[in-house]
Amino acid sequence: MNIKLQQTETAPGSRILAMGAARGELAVTNNELVAAIDSSDEWIQQRTGIVTRKRAKKGTSALDLAVSAAQEAITKSGVDPVEIGLVIVATISNVQQTPSLAAVLADKVGAINAAAYDSNAACAGYCYGIAQADAMIRSGQAKYAVVIGAEKLSDVVDPSDRSISFLLGDGAGAAVLGAASEPGVSTTVWGADGSRAAAVGMNNTLIEFRDGEAAWPTLRQDGSSVFRWAVWEMAKVARKTMEAAGIEAKDLTAFVPHQANMRIIDEFAKQLGLPESVLIARDIRETGNTSAASIPLAMHQLLAENPEASGGLALQIGFGAGLVYASQVVRLP
Repeated sequence: MNIKLQQTETAPGSRILAMGAARGELAVTNNELVAAIDSSDEWIQQRTGIVTRKRAKKGTSALDLAVSAAQEAITKSGVDPVEIGLVIVATISNVQQTPSLAAVLADKVGAINAAAYDSNAACAGYCYGIAQADAMIRSGQAKYAVVIGAEKLSDVVDPSDRSISFLLGDGAGAAVLGAASEPGVSTTVWGADGSRAAAVGMNNTLIEFRDGEAAWPTLRQDGSSVFRWAVWEMAKVARKTMEAAGIEAKDLTAFVPHQANMRIIDEFAKQLGLPESVLIARDIRETGNTSAASIPLAMHQLLAENPEASGGLALQIGFGAGLVYASQVVRLP
């Protein structure tokens, strides 16, 4: 029998319709952290550009932050939640292996018809989610999608660790995507280099913790090797992304990199030859490094401060533990 399977209609493109954000309630200054790492406010600012980082109260979870951000984005988009066909939460902060944050969040925001899952791609997770949402919308699998980067990294911080603890913050950023008459998300340039997996990650496993063989797992990094990889290799990825999108640096309205370190952001801009007209997100100064949440949080803040940027093109790139990376050009909502 030659029975043909039916497929849903496809869309020519997708675009971000609205953004939402939620940050931890506490503004933690450098001076509150320096004693534990035998350092100073000046040292932290010179190395990272961070003045404060937002951290959540004990009773606030990554799910709470994610729901708040998603609700803002959905409300601003004007989309009926029941029409949302896909919910992706990029996170390394789910305190349970299962169920996913996405499944619980979909119910809480009224996206009762949505497929929902978590994505663990660390600091590149949000860009991974945007790539997947774009593909699902263009293929006709979803009419609307919500992508959230959500982290409560203060749960996995060792205050005495000098490699990464003072960088980390808590927050969630969300984007609602829908079909568009032309592409609003470019081809994504992404990948992974597992040979460098030891450069960033947890110092112990949950099994070792359970069996009393190790302390509660916390994040660690080899800062110098991560810095070199991020600056040199990710600049190449950013250039490939613009080439794949068919644009040049002068065509950009904004550059929104993962908020890992101010020095990395500044070196990025220099290597890419970004003109002065390009807005550069530097949310790390007040929010800290929020892993998967950093790009949507930074974009939300950039748009709040520069509403005239709406409709322009932004290059966004995430990179982190894995080592994984992803980059695309998007049209700003």
